[in-house]
Amino acid sequence: MQNKYSTYIFISLALLSTITKAQETIYPATVQKGVTIITHATIHIGNGTVLNDASVLFENGKIKQVGNTISIPSGATTIDASGKQVYPGLILPVSSLGLKEINSGVRGSNDFLEIGDNNASIRSIVSYNTDSKVINALRANGVLLAHVAPMGDLIEGSSSVVQLDAWNYEDAAYKLDNGMFLNMPSLMVRRGGRGYMRPQSGDPVKEGLAKIENVKKFFIDAKAYLQEKNHSVNNLKFEAVRGLFDGKQKLFIRANEVKQMLLAIDLGKTFGFKIVLVGAVESLQIASILAENNIPVILDNQHALPTTEDDDIDQLYKLPAQLKQAGVLFAINDANEQSKQRNMSFNAGTAVAYGLEKEEALSAITLNTAKILGIDAITGSIEVGKDANIIISEGDILDMRGNQLSKAFIQGRDISLDNKQKQLYERYKYKYKIK
Repeated sequence: MQNKYSTYIFISLALLSTITKAQETIYPATVQKGVTIITHATIHIGNGTVLNDASVLFENGKIKQVGNTISIPSGATTIDASGKQVYPGLILPVSSLGLKEINSGVRGSNDFLEIGDNNASIRSIVSYNTDSKVINALRANGVLLAHVAPMGDLIEGSSSVVQLDAWNYEDAAYKLDNGMFLNMPSLMVRRGGRGYMRPQSGDPVKEGLAKIENVKKFFIDAKAYLQEKNHSVNNLKFEAVRGLFDGKQKLFIRANEVKQMLLAIDLGKTFGFKIVLVGAVESLQIASILAENNIPVILDNQHALPTTEDDDIDQLYKLPAQLKQAGVLFAINDANEQSKQRNMSFNAGTAVAYGLEKEEALSAITLNTAKILGIDAITGSIEVGKDANIIISEGDILDMRGNQLSKAFIQGRDISLDNKQKQLYERYKYKYKIK
């Protein structure tokens, strides 16, 4: 028996030794103490301005000074960023991060999709998993904040903005329930692929319009309910959309077709909602309408084929520059299931290759996104008074070769940039004695 117990103890110690090097020990950083100053950096403010050989000083999680003539305070933690690039932390504009872990039928890893047409009372934040293995990979690519949203057939539920260095969803919450998501029904026969048709029963236009009428009826009933001072019974779905009526919440509408987007605009005008179009593949066709009505868009995925055969093959690559020229506020996303959002900055880099100015592309994944999400007063750019959400890169953050982070700060906290992929890289370097 003694030998048996000794064996158990040996195995337990061996496992403990392995665990101490695992991703599970990448802890959230502690609150910033003292003053930190980054010096001699090329600072990309996020609003189009670039400062050379400049410094940024932050204390208690807030940016206090930015410029070329900042004195280093006594006792400050100093980071020499000579030859490096400093950027605002990148922001994912729409994501299922922390809700969906594996792209498969493993239901236990997914909590992003609900059944039924109306799930207005669903709150994505309570399902957000801060232990997701994807989070650390995104941080290493410069993503520090994410807008986490549920999915569904029609009214999907509320979304929240999270910061990516937390013990639990309460810690992660950056802006709670800032959005309500609606999946606009399609008004055309679905395609199985570019140029190919898939049989579909029923009339998609009739079915889609019927669903939209149901949505309008829901909002009419919700408005009447919310105007009442007292309720004998609380309606959770009506209560969930209160923010849409008082302007504290935006309605994010997933729509790619022109018909869908025009109906989305009409819905917003009918009820006085602030709306954001998500996907917006055909948005160029109504760019003047979007600009006139101050309706922003979130471009989901550039690395895809155009929706119609008449479009240029590189239409989605050119779309950001075209929307900028038309005066439309937009953000760039990475909705590709395979890349798990980590290529967002490279999507912005692609837009630069197709006509968008480099600093405008940076704004499309930082300040523009912050404006769309309603958090631009506290983040999205390196400006005095905002949270110290900052990344330091060896080179151009929009380029795969330059996107090599050496430091990242969330609200001034010096966060870990380790992840499972880096650990595996080091593991097999050691195994094969590669230096």
